[in-house]
Order: sequence, then structure tokens, then C-alpha cells
Amino acid sequence: MVRLEHINLVMEDIQPTLAFLLTAFPQWRVRGEGDMAWGSGDNASTRHWLHVGDDDYYLTLNDSAVGQIRSVKGIEPGVAHIGFAVDDLQSIIDRLSLKGFSVDIKGRDHPFRQTVYYNDPAGFQFEFIQYSSEKPSEKNMYGGESGELEKKQTNKISTNA
Repeated sequence: MVRLEHINLVMEDIQPTLAFLLTAFPQWRVRGEGDMAWGSGDNASTRHWLHVGDDDYYLTLNDSAVGQIRSVKGIEPGVAHIGFAVDDLQSIIDRLSLKGFSVDIKGRDHPFRQTVYYNDPAGFQFEFIQYSSEKPSEKNMYGGESGELEKKQTNKISTNA
């Protein structure tokens, strides 16, 4: 068996991203945290890190980054977005809206899935996707989309997929 266990992200300040993730996923918790030496020589520093997630999957957040992360609208190499399959997309949208987060992009209409994208305070983009079918041929269907990507939407989406 192969499964993705975690993703390790480095940012200037952990707290804004942590607040975003715990709002999206209130069932998650900080599993552990600490401080560690990072780099060597003139680039040596101490970083605070934490693991946020559940018993099986998590994101590692590290602070004390220097510089800007790649723009999600840019063409530079790096992470474009991190995607999560969810059971109730509207509840995530509602929770994030109550905390002042707005949908950055609403995915095109698709017969078997709905997607929205958010940019967290650090500049990472997160995709939340809800499938309306468990059939691989339907949920993994490429093509079938209609309409346009919608930027900076209101926080309500249609759940009639």
C-alpha cells in the first residue's frame, strides 16, 4: 500500500495558516510541535514546527521562512495547490466565511464533483473538492466541465451536482 502521509510547508508565521486549517477542519488537532535547528553556517536558524491533522494524515508547518513563496498565479516551479477531498463542501465554505476567508476560485461545473480554492494568509492555495459519485469512472472523469472558472465568488455554491 502506498499513501500520502504528510506535506511539509515552510512559512514566515505558522499561526495564520494553522487558524485557516483548523477552521476548515475542526476535527484536526495539533499532534505535536517543537523547535529544531535548521540550515548550517551563516544560514543556520531555529525553527518552530508543528504537525496538524488527525491520527493518520497531517501537514507539517514550519516558521521562520525568509522570502516570498511562489505566486499561485505565477509560472515559477513549486507547489500550485494542495487538494483535499471532503464530504461536505458547503460546511467548509460556511466555516471559512464566518472567519473572513473568501473563495478565490470556484471550479467549473462538473457532473460529479464541485471544487473551490482558497488562498491562506501565507499564500498557499488549498483546493476543497466534493465528489457526488464513488464510481471511479465518474469522479475521475476528465472533461464534462461546463461554464467558466469563477474568481472571488460569494461564499455560497450550488450543491445540486
